[in-house]
Amino acid sequence: MRVHDWLIAGVVGLFISGCAGTQTAPSPETKAALAPTGKLRVAFITAVIYGMKDSATGELKGVAVDLGKELARRVGVPFDPVVYTGNPVLIGGAKSGEWDVALTGIVPERAAVMDFSAPYMELEHGYLVLAGVSIATVSDVDKPGVRVGVLERSGTDIHLSRTLKNATLVRTKSVAELFALAEVGKADVISIGKPGLFAIAAKQPGSRVLDGRILVEPIGMSVPKGRDAAAALYIGKFVEEAKADGLVRSAIERAGLRGVVVAPLK
Repeated sequence: MRVHDWLIAGVVGLFISGCAGTQTAPSPETKAALAPTGKLRVAFITAVIYGMKDSATGELKGVAVDLGKELARRVGVPFDPVVYTGNPVLIGGAKSGEWDVALTGIVPERAAVMDFSAPYMELEHGYLVLAGVSIATVSDVDKPGVRVGVLERSGTDIHLSRTLKNATLVRTKSVAELFALAEVGKADVISIGKPGLFAIAAKQPGSRVLDGRILVEPIGMSVPKGRDAAAALYIGKFVEEAKADGLVRSAIERAGLRGVVVAPLK
């Protein structure tokens, strides 16, 4: 099922090192609306599809980092990543003014406190079955006694809360906790975006990502509601350029993501 209908014209950025963008620099008024502190505070949760710390260098890397850096460069301010462990705290940050631009899935709950761009990326969600669990297809998951691990208030949690009738959801507050479910035997199945599932599978011998998908979640950029409309318009135009120029695709390829595609042009 495709998640849609909640897009509000507005928001986004992009990246590719060394490539000059075609979008003009913002006016002083728009720049102040985008980055009122003099820095572009770019929010995302720690996850494979957004950004993770490199285990060797400790440096943040990923699509959200690449896009955030490029947007900050075009606006003409420093890039300041604001990293959260889960969606509830990121949503809370929109209300308290902790960030200027966020990269996150477009779902109704977030659209209530954020103004979104059209999506820059579409994320397939699915299931990973842990070793020793006799589930072969997506339709086998919704059975009594099956425990499905999900990230609290994620697109998957919202979708499965409506659609699963027999299986039990096991919610975690962070991606790290979700990954840990696979290690301690507190879930039979993990459900999240497919890039995350492949990351878990690589560390869990005998686990497997099921064929098929349970939904496709649009991923966009947003500004907190109440911000000057010029900020949303600027990043909305930026996202369309980034998709058209191949910058989003390059960022996805740099991150080595599987199970995501560039969103169609608006």
